[in-house]
Amino acid sequence: MSPPLSFILVMFFIIPTFSQSLKVRSLSCEHQANPLGIDEQHPRLSWQLQSDERNVMQRAYQLRVALDPAQLERGRRLIWDSGKVSSGQSLYIPYGGPALEAGKRYYWQARVWDGEGQASGWSAPAWWEMGLGGPDGWQAAWATVPWKEDKAVPQPAPMLRRTFELRGKVARARVYITSRGLYQAYLNGKKVGDQVFTPGWTSYNNRLQYQTYDITSQLQAGRNAIGVILGDGWYRGNIGWVSKRNHYGSELALLLQAEVEYTDGRKDVITSDDEWRTATGPVLESDIYNGEVYDARKESAGWATPGFDAGNWQPVKITDYPNDNIMATVGVPVRKIQEIRAQKIFTTPKGEQVIDFGQNMTGWVRLRLQGPAGHTVKVYHAEVLDKDGNFYTANLRAAQARLEYTLRGEGEELYEPHFTFMGFRYVKVENWPGELTPESVTGVVIHSDMEKAGSFECSAPMINQLQHNIQWGQKGNFLDVPTDCPQRDERLGWTGDAQAFSRTAAFNYDVSAFFLKWLGDVAADQREDGAVPFVIPQVLKKTDCASTGWADASTIIPWNLYLAYGDRRFLEQQYESMQGWVEYMSKQAGESFLWNQGFHFGDWLFYRPDDDNDGRSALTDKYLIAQCFF
Repeated sequence: MSPPLSFILVMFFIIPTFSQSLKVRSLSCEHQANPLGIDEQHPRLSWQLQSDERNVMQRAYQLRVALDPAQLERGRRLIWDSGKVSSGQSLYIPYGGPALEAGKRYYWQARVWDGEGQASGWSAPAWWEMGLGGPDGWQAAWATVPWKEDKAVPQPAPMLRRTFELRGKVARARVYITSRGLYQAYLNGKKVGDQVFTPGWTSYNNRLQYQTYDITSQLQAGRNAIGVILGDGWYRGNIGWVSKRNHYGSELALLLQAEVEYTDGRKDVITSDDEWRTATGPVLESDIYNGEVYDARKESAGWATPGFDAGNWQPVKITDYPNDNIMATVGVPVRKIQEIRAQKIFTTPKGEQVIDFGQNMTGWVRLRLQGPAGHTVKVYHAEVLDKDGNFYTANLRAAQARLEYTLRGEGEELYEPHFTFMGFRYVKVENWPGELTPESVTGVVIHSDMEKAGSFECSAPMINQLQHNIQWGQKGNFLDVPTDCPQRDERLGWTGDAQAFSRTAAFNYDVSAFFLKWLGDVAADQREDGAVPFVIPQVLKKTDCASTGWADASTIIPWNLYLAYGDRRFLEQQYESMQGWVEYMSKQAGESFLWNQGFHFGDWLFYRPDDDNDGRSALTDKYLIAQCFF
């Protein structure tokens, strides 16, 4: 028996029509895909539309959130359902449900309606996971070494470890880590995560990031061991061209909290506490500018595994550092991005053995070598050769940019540095044991892991090469902070450089999260009177601030990024900072509204053949430039 016509008409009007070609894809939360460990209570959700048809526009959307992905796809046990919202907005929609719980993972989906009223299907689930949720979430204590150190000179990198026992089958496990200095963490002998230079470089006294790692798959039944190496990094290593050490502090320290949830609902929390033990190891020196000294004979095989005998290690010292400046990671992590094979090995007119990688890069080299115990190899880095074809490092000034590796003498050995990076195309090798081949040394490229955005290519090879160089320049200088250079004894977050380059940076790569993090440090290091330092994070004198064009980064970059991404948070987060700088300029100009006082870089590095000293040959009046920016 066929259904009555009235039933067919009713079903026609109550069953939504779906567009087969309209899809929702590329879901992101706070500028990241599936972010692990955020503290934002109202995370903003974004997506992209995909359709085979033209002129398709979103007229409405619906979001839903749940703790279980299977229940989410059934539309059950939802934490939040936005309902159908009439809006074409597909970016930065804030979560509007109940308070989010620390450590919980939230799954979400989106669907949209087009201009014809046709709905897409629900997107594939995406997720975000909350971090510890602020200072109150930390149960860990700061752990450091118990011995006295000569803080005036580089010290061996301390290694810290402890073991713990699992009490059942693990459902999930996370570890939250930060440090004073840099850290590398290991669990049962394997590195935790793929990030380098953690916890990143921020205005440490105001903002110290922590990272969250999923360690579920690295745990093993029974006994486990976790180990951490600490390095000087920006915290207490050389920083600035005056070779100043201990800018933020003179003591390295670890803060770590691992949380293990079992399938039966029980939970264990393992923290940095007085059960940890510490010793020094093979990293004898590690400095951002000067490189690393490593003695493989001092390695302790299996030091981060449960079977290691740490009987001669010392108990750590627990110290009382504040936690109120700790925050979840905001920016994108620094990672190993690419490896470059040696292109050429040659001898210079001076007799130096040099490797050419054919590309200027930021990172380090990995050594593959074999030789007798106690044999030391030295590797130096340079960007260019001099006019005679010799290895040239005068532009590095005081930065040594070298690696020293002493072999342990047990077959083939592999080595990569831990807490240093260089800007280079060429490396000079001294005292290599045996034949140096292209397979002996590999270039490792590192930078903030930004997603590629725009591209440019034309019919002119020189212009294409220029764009190639610009992109490599950006990669080389975007290492957690937008720096001026990656090679000499500087490598600082010059505000003027970032201001001038910010629009180009956003064309080449997605720099939204990268700059959102850095701008937070701009506001943190800004003086109370509104003056913005020359470099961010601020590591120069307190009076090194307020140059026009440089300090204007506080207003120009947020605006440029708002135009690039449409994210009002750049303006909301930075508004007080922007206002403070504008008011500072107004006070300097006074009632005349003419800014004709104070220090300004002006046309910095303007070149004139007969006088190319820093800024001295600039032609344009510096106060005219200041007035124009004002």
